[in-house]
Amino acid sequence: MSDATRALTRSRLDIALPLAQFYIARARATADLRFLGYAEELLAPWQAHPPVAVRVLQATILQSRHQFSASLAQLDRALQESPGDPQAWLTRATVLRVLGRYDEALDSCRNLGIRADAAIATLCTQSLQGLSGHLRTAYAAILALPSPSLPPEARAWRYSELGEMAERLGLDAAAEHWLREGLQVAPDDLYLRAACADLYLRQGRARESLRLLAGYESMEPMLLRIAIAHRQLRDGTGFAAAAQLSSAFDVEQQRGDVVHRREQARLYLDIDASPRAAVAAALANWAVQREPDDLLILLRSARAAHDEQAAWPVRQFLRRHGLEDARLAAYLGAAP
Repeated sequence: MSDATRALTRSRLDIALPLAQFYIARARATADLRFLGYAEELLAPWQAHPPVAVRVLQATILQSRHQFSASLAQLDRALQESPGDPQAWLTRATVLRVLGRYDEALDSCRNLGIRADAAIATLCTQSLQGLSGHLRTAYAAILALPSPSLPPEARAWRYSELGEMAERLGLDAAAEHWLREGLQVAPDDLYLRAACADLYLRQGRARESLRLLAGYESMEPMLLRIAIAHRQLRDGTGFAAAAQLSSAFDVEQQRGDVVHRREQARLYLDIDASPRAAVAAALANWAVQREPDDLLILLRSARAAHDEQAAWPVRQFLRRHGLEDARLAAYLGAAP
């Protein structure tokens, strides 16, 4: 960024906001958290008396850093000042969903529905219904949405939800179809790419996973999946990737970062074959976020470590919310 542009961002919010949004998008597309720092730098001059739009973007940055309580605090302040802000309601629903606070997230979706496009509100609401004991009906509701009428970002979201729901229903072929469709719309969507790679790895399709991840070796979540694929193939070429990951996670832990705890648990379990270390990392991750993949890694680690007590939080969570996920079934019996 030139000095002239930087000077403008300090006095022109209409310039600072889209640039900050661009950097946040780059952080998501590259998994490079430095871009979040660039966005924060752009918003810093507006922090003394932040407009609502600045608060919402700051909340998004905090969400990306997995600082969820701080993110919610920013969103609550934004909504006190502007109760009709749809982006604030949508971001709040997203954060609460990650935390497993589905009832509160649904309230945010309902508030969003009063103010936003009906299809976006449906995606928001049904994605949560699908985690709360209504998986089949939620899947059908999202399937019924007319995809061509949605903007590209919402279409990618729809495909992502359909892929995730199909996998939890045990419909792996449908899940692959939807995730691939999503990548056609949004090839830079790291979540869609990682989810598709995970589906292949679970099915033992390591070579297809490697083809899908080619060119993404610089991103730690993708590098993890590449290392797991090489381990599945027993080709002896994943050691450098595993060592690089281990070093990166050690640095994160020293800094107190919690962004990649789930991936760290998978490294311990699927590459290092250290289930007790995996349990510790999965429990640390569980203290921060509670998405279906967080349940899965904790159950898998507890089973591998013969530590049934570690799986207890997941069992309680499933009973409370009625969450359905075919991937969990193999790990929910009595520990061997």
